Formats: sequence, structure tokens, C-alpha cells
Amino acid sequence: MKRILSFAALAALVLMSASCAKSRLEQMQLAKNVVINCNPEVLEIKGGQIPATLTVTCPKDYFHPKATMDVTPVLVYEGGELCAPVLQYQGDKVKDNFKVVSSAGATVTERLKFAYVPGCEKARLELRGVVHYKNKDYPIDAIKVADGCIATYQLADLTGVYERKPDGYQAVLERTTEARILYDVNSDKVKKSEMETYAMDGYRYRLGKLQEDERTTVKGTQIVAYASPEGGKEYNAKLSDKRAGSAQKAWDEIAKDAKDIEVTGIEVKSMGQDWEGFQEAVAKSNIEDKDLILRVLSMYSDPAVRESEIRNMSQIYSEINKTVFPELRRARFVTSSEFRNYDNEELLKMAEKDGLDGFDEPSILRLAAISEARDSKETLYKYAIEKFNSDTARYNLAMLYLDEGKTSLAGAYLGKIKEPDADVLNATGVVALRNEDYALAAKCFEKSGSEKAKENVVVMDIIKGDYSAAAAAARGMKGCNAAVANLLNGDLDAASGALKCKCAKSNYIRAVIAARKGQVEEARKYLDDACAKKPALKERAERDIEFAALW
Repeated sequence: MKRILSFAALAALVLMSASCAKSRLEQMQLAKNVVINCNPEVLEIKGGQIPATLTVTCPKDYFHPKATMDVTPVLVYEGGELCAPVLQYQGDKVKDNFKVVSSAGATVTERLKFAYVPGCEKARLELRGVVHYKNKDYPIDAIKVADGCIATYQLADLTGVYERKPDGYQAVLERTTEARILYDVNSDKVKKSEMETYAMDGYRYRLGKLQEDERTTVKGTQIVAYASPEGGKEYNAKLSDKRAGSAQKAWDEIAKDAKDIEVTGIEVKSMGQDWEGFQEAVAKSNIEDKDLILRVLSMYSDPAVRESEIRNMSQIYSEINKTVFPELRRARFVTSSEFRNYDNEELLKMAEKDGLDGFDEPSILRLAAISEARDSKETLYKYAIEKFNSDTARYNLAMLYLDEGKTSLAGAYLGKIKEPDADVLNATGVVALRNEDYALAAKCFEKSGSEKAKENVVVMDIIKGDYSAAAAAARGMKGCNAAVANLLNGDLDAASGALKCKCAKSNYIRAVIAARKGQVEEARKYLDDACAKKPALKERAERDIEFAALW
């Protein structure tokens, strides 16, 4: 932005004070070649600051050797002014500590920076000068050197992006109802006593209840038979097969006795030697030297070798034979069913009628998710934390506070989560981002590695004003933040390609892209659509210098 400025008046005043015979107009004409460049030509807000670089080229005989000058850069905007530090200059013969501007001609460069305040979007940068010569002051009219400010970076979501955790509430719950019968060693006979146990009676009762429940659908029953890992593999395979057969007959008796039980989806399985069950039983037992047994199982895969090695531990084997093997000589009845869970309206009615005591954690979290009242959400999350020690509730409560700008409170709840996952790390990074702790934010986002964390790296680079880094981080991403990053970096095609939806903000960004390309009608079309969808954007558009060519 080059202008021949009335700084020439400064020279005129100085020379007049030196009894020069030339008129004021002639003195102004002496400086007709003074040039001021402002970079950028249109000011832009970057990282919360408004930077500008001024370069002033003074011709020969412009600056009086015995004069000094104070220049105040002022950003004038709707509602106020921002002043940069005063720039002070002196002629060749002045004995002071100001920047010298030689009467032989000079180029002076100044780097300015203003802190952004709302309203700066529609502003102008002007210079206000005063010449001092022989104890007299000669004010100079304000000189406009730049317009501004571009605030396109604010189209990004600069508060950080995050998402809530799902409540874990399932529309259909898969359930199993189970009972078992135990066999004597090397036997496939179902003892009468096994069919009359308390557990078996309970199984029959539960089967009946499943049939009665309108919300439950019985899907089928598996009959699974096993042999304990003692004796040969082939022998135990045959024994397991026989137990499967006798267990199926026992199941038929159960179904016959309970006439209301619908017999569907019966599947019979013979598992043979149950080494998996053996390992699990030993691990849970109080057997001395159980670690030695587990080590044998890990060292050998051949069943015969395993059994031989364990039998060699005579004292241990005796304990296993008494406490472990009897539990593995079994057949299981596993009935699968599906429970149609309560919908949102039913949950709300139940909570209103009976309170929250009978609700499990996912149900409480679902109530919080569907609640329209902010205070109800907070209360429900706190209830889930107190009753279930729910980290999901802690996290979602923190997200509620982030939504409200209560960053410290959100950070406090996130800090109470003992095992932070990718979502928690990302949200912790958002807290650090809002606190301008960019080092911690970067560490959290990197450690999280989630898609939201990657988006927040873009956000952080935009906030810091590093647009090339923001565009690089946004490579391959879609959405408004990615579009803004590329737009700020000057890649208009990449910015356009990152926009996929037709929401108000996306169309506003499309309008900016079109305006920068000089496509005025296209810009108007997108801008009109954006303002129609979101009227608040109209006020922004009216002061947005990106659309200067449209008005």
C-alpha cells in the first residue's frame, strides 16, 4: 500500500522555523516523494494480535537536522481506539536517544502490534505526529495508512472440539440364564439329585419368568458337555459326547415338566477335555503352588504331557483331584434371551414415579442425555458419580462445564478420572488450550491421537497464527476448521474442498472464498443463504472486510 503522505508538512514546519522563505504549500511539495508502505495492506487479526509493518522512505532534505518528531500509531475502530507505543525520531544534529532520520534521506521500518478487542474488525490504522523544534510543537493531521481488520480466523471453532461419551444404554439387552449338572468321575449318568438342587429349581423358575415377560424373547438354549482333563484325550472326548446325550435328555425332562416353556433353538455341543476351564479354576483357587501348575500349562500344549507333568506333582495333584476336577465333570444349560429395554419416554415416567433407586448406571446416563434442563443433567451426572463411581459421568459432566465456559471446573472433574482414555486426554488438552498452555495442550493432543485431538492441533495452530502449520495439520480433514486453516494459508481450492455440508457457517466460508477469488455474485449467493439460515451472521458480514467489494 503506497501513499505520498502529508508527512511533507513536517519538513515544511521545520524549515519555516528556520526562517525559510518558501510558503507552507511549497514546503509540503518538497516532500512529495515520501512513501509509506504498510504490510499487510489490509490488517489481519492473528493469534489475538493485529500486527503491521510500516516502512517509511524519506527523500533527501526531508527531515530537519535539528528537529524531533513523535508519531503515535492508532488503530481506530467502532467504539474506541488502540494506541501503539510512541515512535520517536530525531534529526542528524539532535543529541538525544531517538531513532535518527538523516537529512540525506533514510528508510525507517517499524513493527507494530495491537491486541485484538471486539470491534476491531472494522477499523483503520492512522499515524498522528507532532514535530518539536525550538521548544515549539507543530501537530500534524492524522494520516490513514491501512484499513482492517480481517477476522476470518474467528470462523474456526477456537474453543477446542470434543465429544461426549455414549451412555452405554442399549435398546436390546442380551441375557443368559444358566444351570449345570455335575457327573461322577468317568460317568455320563445324570443323578436324580442333580435335577433337584436349589440352583436347578431356580433355573426352571427363571425360564418360566422369561416366557411370561412381554419384553423378553427367548432365543434358544445351548447344552454344553465337558470332561475334566484326566485320562486320555480320546476317552474324554467320547465321555463328553455321552454326557452331551444324557444332558439333552435331562433338558427334555425340564421342558416337559414346565409346559409353558417354549422349546426353541436347542443346540448340543460336546467340548471334550476342558483345559480352559481347568486353567481358570486353578487361577481362582487357593491351591498352594498354583503358579507352578499354570507354568506347566503355558509350557506344554500336548494334553498328555500336561496331565503327566501335573500327576507328577503328587501332593498338588491330590488337591486338584479333590477341589478342581469335580467341578469340571459337567454339562451346562445356557438359555439366551433378548430383553427389549425401556425407551426414553418410559424411562422418564419411571424416574418420575419411582425415583432413581432402581436404575443402573447406563439408565442414569441416558436420563442425563435426554434431559432438556441443564440442572437436571448436572444432578444426574453427579448422582451417577456418587452411586456408581462413574467415570463416564465425570467426563460428560466436564463436557457440560466446557460448554458453559467453566474451564477450571471441567479440568477438575477430568483430573479425577484415574485411567484417562483418548477422549479424556483430548478434553484435558482443550482445557490447556483455553488456558493458553500450548505446550501441555500439544502433549495431550499427541498422546490422545483421536480425530478430535487432530482437529484441535489445527485449532491451536490457528490461534497461534501459524497458518502454514494449521493447513499442514488439516491435510485430508473435512469441516469448517480445516476449511478455515486452508483459507488462512491462501489455498482457496483446498479450503473449498474441505467443506461438505450446507450449514450457515460453511456457506459463509464459501462466500469468503468466492469474494477472495473475485466472484462477487457467487459470494453474494452464499452470503445471503448463510444469513438467512443464521441471522446473527448478517451483523458479522456487515463489518467483515472480506466482503468490502460486495457493498
